[in-house]
Amino acid sequence: MREGTEEPDARRPAWRSLLAAYFVVSLIEAAGVSQIFALLPARLLELGLTGEGRLTFIGIFSAGIFVVGAPLVPLWGVWADKHSRTMVIARSAVVEAIVFAGVALAAAPWQLALAVLLVGFQLGNTGVMLAAIRDVAPRPRIGLAVAVFGASGPIGFALGPAAAGLLIDGIGWSLPAVFWLSSGLSVAAALLVWLGTTEVRPAVVPTGPTLHLAYAALRGVLTDATVRRIFAIYTVAFLATQASRPYIPVLVEGLVGTGPGLASAVALVVGAAALAGAAVSPLGGALGDRVGFQPVLLGALTLAGVTLLAMPLAPALAALAAAQLAFAACIAVAGAMVFGLLATETPPERRSATLNLVYLPLYAAGIVGPALAVGAAAAAGPAGPFVAGALAVLIGTAVIAWRGGRIRADA
Repeated sequence: MREGTEEPDARRPAWRSLLAAYFVVSLIEAAGVSQIFALLPARLLELGLTGEGRLTFIGIFSAGIFVVGAPLVPLWGVWADKHSRTMVIARSAVVEAIVFAGVALAAAPWQLALAVLLVGFQLGNTGVMLAAIRDVAPRPRIGLAVAVFGASGPIGFALGPAAAGLLIDGIGWSLPAVFWLSSGLSVAAALLVWLGTTEVRPAVVPTGPTLHLAYAALRGVLTDATVRRIFAIYTVAFLATQASRPYIPVLVEGLVGTGPGLASAVALVVGAAALAGAAVSPLGGALGDRVGFQPVLLGALTLAGVTLLAMPLAPALAALAAAQLAFAACIAVAGAMVFGLLATETPPERRSATLNLVYLPLYAAGIVGPALAVGAAAAAGPAGPFVAGALAVLIGTAVIAWRGGRIRADA
């Protein structure tokens, strides 16, 4: 839909059906990826890797995902706008199916490492889906459509570990069987995108060499002072998440042991927190409308740092679950503030490129966060990554608040 008009465009598909399809696709992806994070420590134990070597593996290969995938993300956005958004989104689902099958088939840690690294090749679809939703939704419904789509990730991150816990502890499935199921669901997601959605072309289709367009998109996004500041804040939020998330199952394991019930305990801590994030995000948006995006954003990040410090001190599973729930809610509110700022402050001529690159902060933090966590884990054990992530987000938030000035949306 063109800027400044609310008239429907007959060439556009029904926005609700497109939103529903993309919601399902994103949910399936998030559920499967969350199972990798939740079950990776247990899968490594099955393959004979224990002790400090297991902690190092978790951190290095959590970062390796983004080392592999980040350089390709601007290219996926350009290819989507030039050729086909449908093709780029379906490509991601096909790669997911291969990744989950690889995790299921792995018979040695190095084989599992290769499968995990392939996750990097599935990145780059969320921004493309957001751009398509932004183009097809009626102007008065853009905020609603983006908010509904944004909830698919947290819900998927909750359902993935919860389903794994039910299948493993309740029915007796093996870890590989869970990943085979995720692989099959990803194939279904690819078919849903390819056969069940209509292509949405951008208002202006870019022309020229792909590498030149990708560089221009990056330059356009990163030379805008407002977008750069928003991305810096989002990087801080993701840094805290990426440093700590891979090690949450290790904390759970320390409280409940490695026997039966571990998968369900991980599902409780990770899943409940993700659902809380999905529920709190709209409330954070309403609060931001009242008091301003920036103060809510900085307040949420500060509280996230405090709760992250409390996690390794949790004396019982319920306390750990409560701390993780509070942390997830804070990060969800921060994400809602970031999306609100980008939606209101990005110039129309750069909107598609900015949305295509909306998770660039995630990829940067996905490299730095786990790498930071590896050193912290080596120095202080499983608690180290949480302390390092908390210090990073608290110091980063303080620097941004002190030196960053005000974002125009709050001015």
